[in-house]
Amino acid sequence: MRILTLFFSLFVVVTLFGCKAEPTYTLPNNYVVLISEEANSDSEWRAIAEALATKHSATIVTFAEAPRQTLDSLRQINPRYVAIVDTPENIGRDYVIDLHLMCREVDEDIYADFLWGIITGYTPDSAMRMVENSTEPLVIKDAVATIMELNSAKWFDNYAWVDDHTRGLWGYKNGRDAEIVTDTVAKEEVLNKFKELYESYDPDLIVTAAHATQKNLEMPYSLGHIKPRNGKLYAENIFTGQESDIKESGKRRVYAAVGNCLIGDVNNTKESMAVAWMNGSNVATMVGYVVTTWHGRNGWGALKYWVTNPQRYTLAEATYINQQDFLYQQNEWYPELINERYTYHEGFWSELECAAQRLSEVLGREIDMENAQDWDMMGFWHDRDVLAYYGDPKWSVMLQPVEAECDYTISTSYEDGRYTITIATGENFSLERMVGDKFKQEHVLDLPFSYFFPERLKSPKLAEGEKWDAVVDENFVLVYNPEFEPNSVYDIVLEVAE
Repeated sequence: MRILTLFFSLFVVVTLFGCKAEPTYTLPNNYVVLISEEANSDSEWRAIAEALATKHSATIVTFAEAPRQTLDSLRQINPRYVAIVDTPENIGRDYVIDLHLMCREVDEDIYADFLWGIITGYTPDSAMRMVENSTEPLVIKDAVATIMELNSAKWFDNYAWVDDHTRGLWGYKNGRDAEIVTDTVAKEEVLNKFKELYESYDPDLIVTAAHATQKNLEMPYSLGHIKPRNGKLYAENIFTGQESDIKESGKRRVYAAVGNCLIGDVNNTKESMAVAWMNGSNVATMVGYVVTTWHGRNGWGALKYWVTNPQRYTLAEATYINQQDFLYQQNEWYPELINERYTYHEGFWSELECAAQRLSEVLGREIDMENAQDWDMMGFWHDRDVLAYYGDPKWSVMLQPVEAECDYTISTSYEDGRYTITIATGENFSLERMVGDKFKQEHVLDLPFSYFFPERLKSPKLAEGEKWDAVVDENFVLVYNPEFEPNSVYDIVLEVAE
């Protein structure tokens, strides 16, 4: 492991003289690029790390076999963002799990110390395109999905979906203020309908949650497959056996596979679904599971934070905040397991029995799989470290605001060691909406009020006398008793180190 300084020593000298001084109460928003020695030895892959470093004034750190080998360097640099550049042959389930564990080990608390994203591709050119496509901010305008939870379509100008709750149902909206139109197709036509919608709507965002593996995405009710081949996607009709390529426009996209099993697992091969989405479909950021999922808190929670905070969180920030929320909740249940790896099995029931046995040992009582909280206890542990994030973690990709729901504002101020977060609610403020509006409530209960700081704070804590039931870390605050009312102003006061 070593820090590459030959190229960047000159770069840093040039930029430091012109940069704005950081306020004394904040930490620098450092960005680090990790790259495997294998990738770094190839000039085309090394150019990707250099491009990221140039874009973000970042330091490059190499590792021999696993990103964990850079932990000492990360502790010294203490970055807020980390991008990992590597070839797909090196990336698999355990690689992603260990990134989650590692990102909580820079300091002593239980929370993730940086936001991270993996940059990879079918070829170096494909990986470089991910970097180039995530340079300018993206506001999502058009989307296509295989779920029904976004069917209000209030975030989108144009939207279409095939439904995962009613077989053969599909729908669309053409225009921001247009009415939702629904229709049905025969089961034999569901795959063709999705393909048609994808190609005609040319979406900025794709959201899916049907059955999947590293090698396929099923339509709802298993009515056809999307599969990878030579770094691109094609459709396989299970009724006719016919195959047809997915037509692509080359538009940059975002893919949130929030409820699919395994689709986020590159599985140490470039011939995988994740790589095909990033290569052939020009996906600049992808979120997806690297294991078989049954609880869903991580994927659905990330989506819930994103859709209930449009134009407040990027996708990376929503994913990050969700994980810190359930780290806090999990730690309240069983702190002994906060960094213990969950054991994944091929068989669903053997996996559950193993988790239940370990939880029973920790809690000193038998786990009841019929009990909702016990089920959540197992599910949180299962879901905690298995959602992969591909793409630049600092990329600003946001949903459009919903005008009628812009019912509160947040501002900050600092004076004499006190950092104040001010929430001002409007006359149409809805606390129910703030805490998630019952979105996907079977997977994710009410959300706390959350705020991702514009800059990292030095050793923040609730100021003396503050009554909030709050979790405070250098990157965020979560408030679990936000009993806000309309037309009101609330201050959350933190003490920060100078």
